[in-house]
Amino acid sequence: MEAEREIRTSIVSGSYHQSSSSRSFRMAVVGGPSVGANRAIDAREFRIGKAAANDLTLSDPTVSRFHCVIELTPHGLMLRDLGSTNGTQVGGCFVERAYLTPLVPIQIGSSTLQVMSVTAGDSEADADSHQDARMLGSSVAIRQLLGVLPRVANTGVTVLLEGETGTGKTLLAEMIHRAGPHRDGPFIIVDCGSIPPNLIESELFGHERGSFTGATERQIGAFEAANGGTIFLDEIGELPLQMQPKLLRVLEEHMIKRVGSTKSVQVDVRVIAATNRDLKEEVENGEFRADLFYRLDALRLRLPPLRERHEDIPPLIEQFARRLRADVDPGLLEGIKQTLSKRKDWPGNIRELRNAVEKAILLGDFNPGLGTPPAVETPGAEVLAAVAAFDLGTSFRDAKDHAVTEWERGYLRSLIKHAAGNLSLAARLAQMDRSHLRDLLRRHHIETL
Repeated sequence: MEAEREIRTSIVSGSYHQSSSSRSFRMAVVGGPSVGANRAIDAREFRIGKAAANDLTLSDPTVSRFHCVIELTPHGLMLRDLGSTNGTQVGGCFVERAYLTPLVPIQIGSSTLQVMSVTAGDSEADADSHQDARMLGSSVAIRQLLGVLPRVANTGVTVLLEGETGTGKTLLAEMIHRAGPHRDGPFIIVDCGSIPPNLIESELFGHERGSFTGATERQIGAFEAANGGTIFLDEIGELPLQMQPKLLRVLEEHMIKRVGSTKSVQVDVRVIAATNRDLKEEVENGEFRADLFYRLDALRLRLPPLRERHEDIPPLIEQFARRLRADVDPGLLEGIKQTLSKRKDWPGNIRELRNAVEKAILLGDFNPGLGTPPAVETPGAEVLAAVAAFDLGTSFRDAKDHAVTEWERGYLRSLIKHAAGNLSLAARLAQMDRSHLRDLLRRHHIETL
């Protein structure tokens, strides 16, 4: 594995200095499962990875929990790989350390990131806020919601966001953060529904070394990581009952205690929670604590589903299409609008609509009369049969490596076949960096156009 990664120290030419107070920097995700996310690099260390305690948390299974860190140095922004499983590439080269240049691609797992340089006084926050508002929609219901946003943001109190999956709760939470008194602090996202119950306390509050099996070092939790900023507790209704009184105590006392520690740590954190459940009903059924619900319910906002604001669909389609491809064919765009606007029910809401638009644009052969284009097929039964064979003379590790290799080869063949040999289209379909896809294809001896 180490030989394949060929990790080496690389200093990227053209690094910049942060000697001028007139410039600041943001990290933007431009490819991968978390595409569209961006965070200000506003601390001496800016951590990136899959764990909630990072400054930038990626929902990418190929990214390590703590993948890399960016450090503010007198010579500029220096990226350091934290011993990640899949390595870190800057400008197409695997690196252990590298000084970063704006817009040079950073590849970690299946995600592509870029550093953005911002000049003070550019009113970037206003531009971001305007763009975010457009991504939520422009219907009467959304305009009414955005109308109260400044007052909600400036109160600094706990906010509860209600809405179905895919309505834009995370985006709204970040807008509240950027418009509020904690705007200069970090914005930390915790998905309460994706963390195993036995790890949720450690993820939220951190742990001390040796506090449980596998705790090889002290680790701060999401609340400490969010100190001075905002913590967004997504899917709060999934929080286990036994954890709810501990969260309530933190909301009341603004103190956390790491797992395995007797010492309390004070935190200054604004809390925004979100749910797609009816928490009142959960309280009545005994599945959510009433005292925690009323503490979270200081201010409640509801994001309406897409079926209640059908007028938002055409402008949202155009925005998604233009963001993906500025030169999208007008005829193709109009056909997509006409077809998708006929649908009355979008159970996945904005997220589902965006995925439908992206598939149509990326495939390029979308026929409005035939609906959404087909997805890329995964390897078939013959590949699964080949990797399932049991060989007593083969170790688990070797068998696993063989299975992964065979699955990867089958997936890539299917992907290239579906993209008709077009490497760029295949990379977009797989949400993968083009150079990384090319390396994989060479490794498996698969030809493209």
